[in-house]
Amino acid sequence: MSEDDACLTLEELCVSCALEREWLVVRVREGLIPAAAGADPEWRFSTAALARARRMREIERAYDAAPELAALVADMLEEMDELRARLRRAGAD
Repeated sequence: MSEDDACLTLEELCVSCALEREWLVVRVREGLIPAAAGADPEWRFSTAALARARRMREIERAYDAAPELAALVADMLEEMDELRARLRRAGAD
């Protein structure tokens, strides 16, 4: 993640996703949600991290999934999104 892309603070991400601060801190420390270099509370988050946090929280709630499983599912969904975008670009050429 580039410093330019990291625009949200920890508190802003929590508010944007309606997350508990501790929920987010644990997942960042476990490496499941990316944050720009620095220590809590100076972390900065990209819009991609915002989407990932929302997706992971929904997976955890809907399926009572462990954080690691939610992160794995989020990884696969992000990869599918990227592949679909590549197909769209390839079709447009």
